[in-house]
Amino acid sequence: MLPLKLICERKNIRKDGTSVVFIQYCYSAENRTILNTEIAVPPAFWNKKTGSISKDLPAGYGDYKELNEELKRLYRLAEDIVEFAIKKNLPDRGKFVKETFSPRFDLMTLTAETEAAKLVALNSCALNRDLFHQLDDYIQSKEKNVAPSTVGIFRQMKEHLFAFQTFRKEPIKFESLDYGFYEAFKDYLTFEHVQVRRKEVIKGLKVNTVGKTVKQLRTFVKDRIRRKIIAPIDLTEFQICEEEADAVYLSETEIQQILDADLSGSPHLAKYRDLFVFGCLTGLRFSDFSQIKASDVRDRKLFKKQEKSESWVVIPLKQVAFQIFTGRFKQQIPRISNPDLNYYIKEVGRMAGIDTSISFSHKRGGKTIAVTKPKYEWITSHTCRRSFCTNEFLAGTPVQLIMKISGHKKEKSFYRYIRISAEEAANKIEEIWRERENSVIIGKNSSRKRQSSHQQSPNCS
Repeated sequence: MLPLKLICERKNIRKDGTSVVFIQYCYSAENRTILNTEIAVPPAFWNKKTGSISKDLPAGYGDYKELNEELKRLYRLAEDIVEFAIKKNLPDRGKFVKETFSPRFDLMTLTAETEAAKLVALNSCALNRDLFHQLDDYIQSKEKNVAPSTVGIFRQMKEHLFAFQTFRKEPIKFESLDYGFYEAFKDYLTFEHVQVRRKEVIKGLKVNTVGKTVKQLRTFVKDRIRRKIIAPIDLTEFQICEEEADAVYLSETEIQQILDADLSGSPHLAKYRDLFVFGCLTGLRFSDFSQIKASDVRDRKLFKKQEKSESWVVIPLKQVAFQIFTGRFKQQIPRISNPDLNYYIKEVGRMAGIDTSISFSHKRGGKTIAVTKPKYEWITSHTCRRSFCTNEFLAGTPVQLIMKISGHKKEKSFYRYIRISAEEAANKIEEIWRERENSVIIGKNSSRKRQSSHQQSPNCS
């Protein structure tokens, strides 16, 4: 039996709206592995019944016929590798297939010598110090302990490394990881890396994307060092570059505008509007506030274990949030995907009049790129979390208490979420000054009253 199946799951949607098509191999009743075809399409254009890409696939993602032919070729390749493993009675067949399969694998190389080399590698992961082998092992070890979005970041880092290896035409080994490698890798990501699955060719990544890749590479290498799989490597020069993210927050007035928006002509937008407002009032990530159950709400408080950090938070629900959950949602959050919320909430924002022009700039390929759009075009699901933190901060809620709700463990991370303009900062300082002046005046008046009372009292000596 060859239990192979092509899958393209909605729960693994990436930032560009696509999901990778995998070949799922169930090599026992309890165990399975997935093989990356490196083909990705929006899940909406994946036909689950036929296991193929729909003919309605937009041309920007490729020709559906050619992609389906390539998937058939890869499926047959996976079949041949499985049959080889069964015929040779190899131990840990699932791992062998996982290690062997690649869209570029040449079946003719599957000789006795290859088999022997594979068997040695399969006996112990630690014996195989190939960087990409260890990276696969690292990702697999994290899949059960972190959120799918975090696993996606690990995989993106692997894709960037593999693309750099192809670009420089030289294998990347642990021994390669010195300052020279860091500089070359950073320059490649900044100026040369070509983003695929887009209608236009874009060279170079944003500064924060480069920094995120370097950060995850450092984390991976340190993990392998701690496990004594590789010798210690000095990573102190692997600096994480950052720039301020292009993100907005909505004031309490703007959130109310969205809540009050007239959607009578577009009733299908109501559930997106309500879920977005609920997120703004709880401060949770989308992966958390979109998965709340009736049992999570008790005594007007929300008890939630955060998916990303696996830490518990307790959030008192404001009247509006409680009414949305119990009244509009009937204690059952509607099934809404993150891409769909990001798409439709922009339309709600437009209808609510959140249309102030907002400009952001970022560096890509060493150039500063400025973008100006109406504010509603900048709104995403993550705006909820930023809005909650910023509004509570402006309202004077102690930072440590906000962090208890938001789940931030470090103030440095928390303050990245605070999005206030220079004018709002000035207004906040003026408010603090007025309170300070009033307290001084009250203190002086109280002192004068005590002095006057003391002077008028009779001498009891």
